Amino acid sequence: MTNDQLIYGLRPILQAVQDNQTIEKVFLQKGLSGSLYAQLEGTLRDAGIEPKYVPVEKLDRVTRGNHQGAVAYLSPIDFFDLEEIIVAAQEQGRVPLILALDRITDVRNFGAIARTADCCGVDAIVIPKNDSAPVSADAIRTSTGALLEVPVCKVAHMKDALFLAQSLGLKVVAATEKTETDMYAAPFNEGCMLIMGNEETGVHKSLIQLSDAQALIPMSGQINSLNVSVATGVLLYEAVRQRKA
Repeated sequence: MTNDQLIYGLRPILQAVQDNQTIEKVFLQKGLSGSLYAQLEGTLRDAGIEPKYVPVEKLDRVTRGNHQGAVAYLSPIDFFDLEEIIVAAQEQGRVPLILALDRITDVRNFGAIARTADCCGVDAIVIPKNDSAPVSADAIRTSTGALLEVPVCKVAHMKDALFLAQSLGLKVVAATEKTETDMYAAPFNEGCMLIMGNEETGVHKSLIQLSDAQALIPMSGQINSLNVSVATGVLLYEAVRQRKA
């Protein structure tokens, strides 16, 4: 049984996975057993979907229906293959611009970033399967529909996306205040992947170490801190400026 993007019940969720519908997340009740429950767990595992195990009270808050210990959310969009996006851009003679979001969890930031990405001609937005804001109806509304226009790619680990981009000739640029290289020196005029980091901790240290370049936004105020959606806009428009120079 479904309600908007919500689907609940063991058989409906099992059928949705078997039909290759795009599942955003799955909640399973802790401590349940039974053949159908085990079949659903196995099917989710084979599909690369990691369920979250929660108390029954959480599921009861989500729906008053007979959820049978299982609730899932269908994604309102289909996800794209990052390699296909990059290769298609290169074959068309374009210089790819990919935006990777490392553990950005606020839906409003995510939507605002997607809106700016669309305005700047970003070829794809990359997000991790875990520790990321959901591609939900709220995110789409905040993005004013941009998430329906800009391809979104999900990866198991952000390092996978970084290594793939580099193997296809892209430069990986990490946004960080822990560098002396300002954004004007970043190689945005080449094929590149810009990585923006978590609202609190920024880009993960391991990704900065693996990046080809870092970009610092010059600031002269007392706060010296920008909201991540604003910072993304600043850097993306620097990429636009370099590419038109």
